[in-house]
Amino acid sequence: MQGVERGVWGLRVVGVGEVADRVRVVIAEDSVLLREGLTRLLTDRGHEVVAGVGDGEALVKTVADLAEAGALPDVVVADVRMPPTHTDEGVRAAVRLRSEHPELGVLVLSQYVEEQYATELLAGSTRGVGYLLKDRVAEVREFTEAVVRVASGGTALDPEVVQQLLGRSRQQDVLAHLTPREREVLGLMAEGRTNSAIAKQLVVSDGAVEKHIGNIFLKLGLSPSEGDHRRVLAVLTYLRS
Repeated sequence: MQGVERGVWGLRVVGVGEVADRVRVVIAEDSVLLREGLTRLLTDRGHEVVAGVGDGEALVKTVADLAEAGALPDVVVADVRMPPTHTDEGVRAAVRLRSEHPELGVLVLSQYVEEQYATELLAGSTRGVGYLLKDRVAEVREFTEAVVRVASGGTALDPEVVQQLLGRSRQQDVLAHLTPREREVLGLMAEGRTNSAIAKQLVVSDGAVEKHIGNIFLKLGLSPSEGDHRRVLAVLTYLRS
């Protein structure tokens, strides 16, 4: 799957693992209509929805039962807000699942950008994680590709989420030595875009993007010994600053 580029976000982040195009999904959404719609959308594209639940507690239990049976899904798609209080049950369950099953991809959906929840979800690692606004579900191909990429260990962050999370970062000392263009490239990296996708967005050559990324790694103190993980570490630095 490496090297394939699709959709707004691209399909993968350098250094992530690989999964087959067909992924196994658990959907957590209290709206039966939306849950059934997501199920149909994914199954029509060859993926397998192994379970659908309506609250965070059921999500955690379902994943635990599947893991015990040796059938851990590739990715969970969960609404941020679910019963009983419709505040943060979904994202709390997602954070717990990331802790208990690090190999499980987690993609959360939200009506609005909620910075506290997004930051908590991304704490520790951006590997196999996504945060999308529900409007993205209407972009069927882009949504399904985001599901596959998170399942493969990649990142899928909605551009609006990135803008809000990273808006505060621009004044932080850790990024002070980055040029405006390098910050722009790093912001696109945080969205999960490949080098080719970044080049297309900025209307520059692939070589120019590679040079910018090399400078970012250097200025953030990420040595070549970090290998492909430097890309994820750079994004984490940006998100945490």
